[in-house]
Amino acid sequence: MQKGGSKKKIPFFGQVATQPTKPRPLAFLSEPLLKYFPDLKSKLALANLKQTSREFIEKAVFSAIYMSLALLIVTVIVFNALSLDLILLVVFSILLSIVYFIGFFLMMMYYPVFRINQRQKDLEVELVFAGRHLLIALRAGLPFFDALVSVSSGYGVVSEEFRKVVDKLGGGIPMGQALREVSSDYPKSPFSSMLLQLSNAVSSGADIADSLESALSQISRGQVIALKAYGQKLNPLVMFFMIFGIIFPSLGVAFAVILFSFVSGGMIGMGPIVLLYVFFFIALVQFFFLTLVENSRPRFMV
Repeated sequence: MQKGGSKKKIPFFGQVATQPTKPRPLAFLSEPLLKYFPDLKSKLALANLKQTSREFIEKAVFSAIYMSLALLIVTVIVFNALSLDLILLVVFSILLSIVYFIGFFLMMMYYPVFRINQRQKDLEVELVFAGRHLLIALRAGLPFFDALVSVSSGYGVVSEEFRKVVDKLGGGIPMGQALREVSSDYPKSPFSSMLLQLSNAVSSGADIADSLESALSQISRGQVIALKAYGQKLNPLVMFFMIFGIIFPSLGVAFAVILFSFVSGGMIGMGPIVLLYVFFFIALVQFFFLTLVENSRPRFMV
């Protein structure tokens, strides 16, 4: 019998030891917001983010509060430099803090959708190469399961999705059903259409290699069409970039200086502050066009 010491509780057989839960200071905000995002769990799974819905919302709320406070401090400094009235400064700060928080929170909640779109683009990069590898393995007489295992590594996101099919097959799910379940994660995509054709071939007993070859030819033709469409889209983008990013700012500043000097007799001019605004406008326009061109560029190679 133990004397003078604290009693040590011995758990019964099968009893789960309780672990201290992590503190959640933002739970009072994340819990009410969770009902407004019912599909967040599926989006996190598709985006390959290893977080629960509550954890993601709590991090989004924390990040939105942090970035809103940082931007609000900068805003207050700018308003203070403009010598605004104290009441107006307080009112504007309160309103802008709400706007900043909502904007940053919605931006953070859009991040899983951004990751899903990014994974769809990454699928198209190695899809044809992985499909050709699978086709060569099938033509060489390798069983379909072994061929799937052979492409489950070495092809980036495509290999990760094929690995999901292999894992489902290892769990006892039929081949056709496993292919359909993985294809449902990326609807209306070339990867999904290829898996559906393979699933139909497995279910109907048709030649899988022929179905895969037909799917790959369709995907290749679609990629060639996408590259041609990108080339046609690039011409007007370059024209607008030349007009609004180079010609309009340079000639506009020159004409504005000449016009102000004639109209006001030299009383109104373009000081360093105005030229600084013009510089930021030009930089913003060029960044917008470069981002648009980069995002619209197909990432696959044919």
